[in-house]
Amino acid sequence: MSLFTALVLVAGCYTLQPATQAAPEVGSVVALDVNDAGRVALGGSIGPEIGQIEGRLISQENGGYLLAVSSVRFLRGGEQVWTGERVRVSREHVGNTYERRFDKGRTIALSAVFVAGVAAIILSRDLIGFGREPGEEPGTGNPGGEAVRIPLKRLITPHLLRSK
Repeated sequence: MSLFTALVLVAGCYTLQPATQAAPEVGSVVALDVNDAGRVALGGSIGPEIGQIEGRLISQENGGYLLAVSSVRFLRGGEQVWTGERVRVSREHVGNTYERRFDKGRTIALSAVFVAGVAAIILSRDLIGFGREPGEEPGTGNPGGEAVRIPLKRLITPHLLRSK
């Protein structure tokens, strides 16, 4: 279980939350809402109807952001995945800025669901021996769900049947 805990903490659940600082940290994953002026300015290089650009912040200089873009979301829905292409976005073209942050609540909920699922699988598949008689091999029980006749020991012994 400790390996699972470590994996959840490393992977975890992340959400985009409004940036608390005026300037996000270099190296963090950010999302930038593109305003109308930004759609006009970036439309030729990224595409029309850009709603949001997400990626790793490489640098902030000259009043803009340099991103290694991971995805672009469009105004009318849809998303286009990118592979780290660098795009410079002026701050004048950005409405809201978001940072990707670890979400403790969602991670705990995901962990609980995962643990419950693993427990259900283990118990339903008889993987740890519950429900078997000692010495009985797995899978030799009643696989078809048919009625099983269980012989009872004789309650009347022969010496009680003798006539007086």
